[in-house]
Amino acid sequence: MSEQQSAVPVWEQRFRAARVSLPDWAEDAPERALYVSNATGTYEVYAWDRSTDRHRQVTDRPNGTTDAELSPDGEWIWWFDDTDGDEFGVWRRQPFTAGPTARATGGEDGTDGAGETGRTDEEAVPGVPAAYSAGLAIGRDGTVVVGTSTDDDGTTLYLRRPGGTTVETLYHHVEYGGVGDLSYDSALLAVEHTEHGDAMHSAIRVVRVLDGSTVAELDDVTGRRNPSGVSCLGFAPAEGDTRLLVAHQRRGRWEPMLWDVATGEETELAIRDDQGREFPGDLSAQWRPGARALLVEHEYEARSELFSYDLEKGELVRLDTPRGTVSGATARPDGTVEYLWSSAAEPSAVRSTAGTVVLRAAGPVPPGSVPVEDAWVEGPGGRVHALVQRPQGEGPFPTVFEVHGGPTHHDSDSFAAGPAAWLDHGFAVVRVNYRGSTGYGQAWTDALSERVGLIELEDIGAVRDWAVESGLADPSRLVLSGGSWGGYLTLLGIGTQPESWTLGLAAVPVADYLTAYADEMEALKSLDRTLFGGTPEEVPDRWHASSPLTYVEQVKAPVYISAGVNDPRCPIRQIDNYVERLEQLGKVHEVYRYDAGHGSLVVEERIKQLRLEIDFALRHLPGGDRPADR
Repeated sequence: MSEQQSAVPVWEQRFRAARVSLPDWAEDAPERALYVSNATGTYEVYAWDRSTDRHRQVTDRPNGTTDAELSPDGEWIWWFDDTDGDEFGVWRRQPFTAGPTARATGGEDGTDGAGETGRTDEEAVPGVPAAYSAGLAIGRDGTVVVGTSTDDDGTTLYLRRPGGTTVETLYHHVEYGGVGDLSYDSALLAVEHTEHGDAMHSAIRVVRVLDGSTVAELDDVTGRRNPSGVSCLGFAPAEGDTRLLVAHQRRGRWEPMLWDVATGEETELAIRDDQGREFPGDLSAQWRPGARALLVEHEYEARSELFSYDLEKGELVRLDTPRGTVSGATARPDGTVEYLWSSAAEPSAVRSTAGTVVLRAAGPVPPGSVPVEDAWVEGPGGRVHALVQRPQGEGPFPTVFEVHGGPTHHDSDSFAAGPAAWLDHGFAVVRVNYRGSTGYGQAWTDALSERVGLIELEDIGAVRDWAVESGLADPSRLVLSGGSWGGYLTLLGIGTQPESWTLGLAAVPVADYLTAYADEMEALKSLDRTLFGGTPEEVPDRWHASSPLTYVEQVKAPVYISAGVNDPRCPIRQIDNYVERLEQLGKVHEVYRYDAGHGSLVVEERIKQLRLEIDFALRHLPGGDRPADR
């Protein structure tokens, strides 16, 4: 470690150390790949020519870029251009072999593509209006389908035919949907949709690209007493193959299935472990090149593992991956599998089943952290899984309950700089996979309905009580913290459980649910209607009971709130309403607003935000004198 590096606190080193995502390679040019890295201090898109090992930064925008795709022939890089993180924009493209880095930052009209370098990244599909992205599919023959979502029009999928210069509407509906996948020959398009009105459980429609007519429909919601979802995993990568790989929940968890959209035949895959037993967790899959086998991921109790499944033989082979979390995997044409792996203790790297590290960012490796322990706590809806990390020393410790967002997400045994920073400052960290989280079966996820927020807090409260009773947590120094949905639960928790929490830290939260619903992007409106069982006008009592603003008078804990002024998911107006009420009531609070959207892609901004949170906690917790930065 250099002298300059050692002068920087360890927790900041973790943020500043360069990281890379799993490279995504072109279907017909596998030596050409894209990945995202924070090497410059901002998360941007990079191109990697694996044949020469040449890396090139593709985008360079003040608030970063993460959404990008390669055309199947590897000739073009497509990237999504929004304004300062507002997620509303257009797709642009540049040649894979382009020279200087793009600096295009388009406005809502999508016309400003000129960069500081003088090169223009062209608007990829002129005629498609600026909107929220609802997916992108680029065919091997040049067919392009662009998915858009707007508050006024719902979902629209635009088609540009090979060699064409104009676009036409291939699909439209007021409910949320999106692009699934184009078939290998670009003749068919899979569309994920929620026309039935249940945003928690999608259906799939396959249409002919020629005329938009329906070929097949897979709907496990309409007319079902116990609805479940299906999800598009991709068409078979083979000429003339009309099989679509989908995920379904028919047995109460996610599993892969083959659906021949031409014949309607459904083949549920009986994937078993080496003892012939069903896997207990969720299974996902992707095609291996040649369409004769699948790469399967098993996700269970906050960890994951990889397998290869031979479709003809029905044989499953476990791939050697360390205990932890696989955040993404891809099967290469040479038969190897590359995957992004980490654990709570060990930073991420792109590895190969051949036993090598495929890609690691230049510069120092981020310092490691503390392994997680598993805790299972009896809650009102069943056993709740929590991930626990302990700092050095003897407890009870000041403890941060770091609540995940989503809500359809889960915390895992993976590396995260935020929790590691709290550990460095002497805090224990507890992360709870409450009801509504994924990874524990459909019933656990679908338990979140009508009593939104209150259900999750029952589980978090049960784990809070366990942490105190077990001697882990100091009951006088309990911090409820989270971002997005986790920020929402933080504000709701300090209002509905005021005696349980010493302090609240809420990043980009829902604070006033009624105003949030009025201002948020349409995709989230649809999800909220499903969660609550209706609109605010149809079920007002439910919305009122689940809004943090309802309980602001009961808040006793000092609260810190950070918010992006361009956030389309948890818009700023509803946060301002909550803050104004805090001010009127004389509640102890601080607010930090920053010029970005739903979080920041700029490393120094992330460090600043966490530093402000840590400082707030140390100033307001009993005995919160700052220890030396580590």
